[in-house]
Amino acid sequence: MKWLLPLVIACPAWGGSITPDALDKLPVADVYVLGEIHDNADHHQNQARAVAALRPGALVWEMLGPDQAARVVHGATMADLDALLDWSGSGWPEFSMYFQIFVAADEAAHYGADVPRSDLMRAMDGEIVIAGYGLDVPLAPEDQVARELEQDAAHCGLLPAEMLAGMVAAQRLRDAALAQAVVQAMADTGGPVVVIAGSGHARRDIGVPAVLAQVVPALRVLSVGQVQDDPGPDAPFDMWITSPARTGTGADPCDALR
Repeated sequence: MKWLLPLVIACPAWGGSITPDALDKLPVADVYVLGEIHDNADHHQNQARAVAALRPGALVWEMLGPDQAARVVHGATMADLDALLDWSGSGWPEFSMYFQIFVAADEAAHYGADVPRSDLMRAMDGEIVIAGYGLDVPLAPEDQVARELEQDAAHCGLLPAEMLAGMVAAQRLRDAALAQAVVQAMADTGGPVVVIAGSGHARRDIGVPAVLAQVVPALRVLSVGQVQDDPGPDAPFDMWITSPARTGTGADPCDALR
C-alpha cells in the first residue's frame, strides 16, 4: 500500500490562526482532521469549503455509524439523505448544517466512526474495546488528572467526580474509533481522508492525530481546529479558525446539561 511508504513525518513550519480563505489551499497531507463546535453553522460551512477544495477520497464521520455511512447516496436530496441516515432522530444538530459537506464531498467514500453506547459503557467500565490503538496503555497520572479536569470543564462542572475517569476512557475510545476508520479509509481509497469531528478530536496532543502518530507514524496528518474563543499561541492544532459563538436562547450548552 503506497501510503505506508516512508513519508515526511514532521509538519513544516506553518500554521497558527487562519481565516476561512486559507481552506481553499491547505498544505498537502494524507489526513485532514477538520474540527468543529457541533452547533456552530459557520464551522460546517468552513468544513464544506475545505472538502470542496481538497476533493478527498474518503470522509470519516464522528456522527455516523458504519452502517449509516454505508447508506450514503451521492446526489440525494437533503430530505432523502436525512431519512436514509436517520439523522434527525440521532440527537446531532440539524442536518441542514451538515448536508453541504456531503454535497462538497462529491464522489468520496464515507466511513462512520460513531461508537455504540454499549461499547462506550464497556470502555467506561475499564474494558479494552479496540485493540492496538493505545487503549491498553494507561495514561500517566498527571495526564489522567488533566484530562479529567478538561472533562469536568466541558460538562460545566455538573458531573459527579466518580464519572470523570469513565468520561476520559470514552473520549479515548472515540479517538481510537476515528483513527481506526481513517486507517481503513486510507487502505481502501489511498486518500486523502478528511475527518469530520468535534475540535477536541482534532487536537494533536490527545486527539485523533495523536493516535494516528502511534499506529501509522508515516501518515501526514493536518489538524484544523475550529473554536469560539481565541485559544492563544499554544493551541493544540496545526491551524485553527476562531468563529463567533451563537447568541440567544440555547446558546449556552450548559443550559441543557442543567
